[in-house]
Amino acid sequence: MSSNTSQLRAGALFAGIGGFCLGFKNQGIETAWAVENDLAAVSTYTANIGDGKIVKQDGVPQSIIDVSVVKSNLGEVDILHAGFPCQSFSVAGERKGFDDPRGQLFYEIIRLLKEFGEARPSVILLENSPNIRIGDGGSWFIELSAQIKKAGYWFRDSNAFELDSFDHTSVPQKRKRLFMVAFATNKFKNGKMSLDLPVLSEHKQVSEFIDFDGAIEDDTYYLDPNNKYYKMITEKIDHPKSILQLRKYEVRDKGINIVPTLTANMGQGGHNVPFIMDKKGLRKLTEYECLKIQGFPNEYQFPEDVPRAKRYQQIGNSVVPPLISLIAAAIKEKIQQERT
Repeated sequence: MSSNTSQLRAGALFAGIGGFCLGFKNQGIETAWAVENDLAAVSTYTANIGDGKIVKQDGVPQSIIDVSVVKSNLGEVDILHAGFPCQSFSVAGERKGFDDPRGQLFYEIIRLLKEFGEARPSVILLENSPNIRIGDGGSWFIELSAQIKKAGYWFRDSNAFELDSFDHTSVPQKRKRLFMVAFATNKFKNGKMSLDLPVLSEHKQVSEFIDFDGAIEDDTYYLDPNNKYYKMITEKIDHPKSILQLRKYEVRDKGINIVPTLTANMGQGGHNVPFIMDKKGLRKLTEYECLKIQGFPNEYQFPEDVPRAKRYQQIGNSVVPPLISLIAAAIKEKIQQERT
């Protein structure tokens, strides 16, 4: 473990476009290495965070299945973070849990932790759907907890925090996720952690993220009035700044100044991307509007070779960096307390 908190380093699994890495960087914690094998996500990650961090073999980004501590030359890190695939555990998915190949990727995290041995990361931060806590009668969470403990970490139910980015950041998106924090038994006296994040009383106005009064040139964002869903969506508009989302043939409106959860399904076509009515017509939010609503800074850019569908998917798969930054600050404080 580094000698002081100013030198903390993190490793990233399932790095995506870098939401976790950005949140930790905001707290002065640099990413030492990152594992991500989706080439479109790697393209976005490297364009904004840097190419040298992605773990590669012969120039090819590696899957977590192919990565090992020794072979991949993974350096020691203080913190390991991983937003592992949630489709197996989400209420919206098939709920196969650890029986799903995507759900089984959790065990690859455990494998790597064990490979580090006594040099394992001091802290691990995992993120997934809140349903993993109660799904299959609670058996998923029991299994997850048991595996984390076997890997050499303090972990219990009180180390799992269900947080909504809308409550704790200025981002106007309702997005509940479960964050699980565990501490290495060889580096901490206990695994107790407080995460009493302040609840905001006011948020940025949605109009700071979305242009309701103007129009965009690209007509492909607009829904044809003859489309079978046009009437279904427009009938639900009850105020000038309505943000509507069509999910499973149901139009949802979370209310004034609230954006519904941005999902990875936005990249699968259909009408999963939220709609607004501007002066030109009914249109989808652009990928850059969604990126800002996800909490990414204005300077974040998608490379030209990343298609629009992939951009939406990447946003929906990501975390909210401002929320991660708050969690990173709490982890940093815990480490600092342990060292004093």
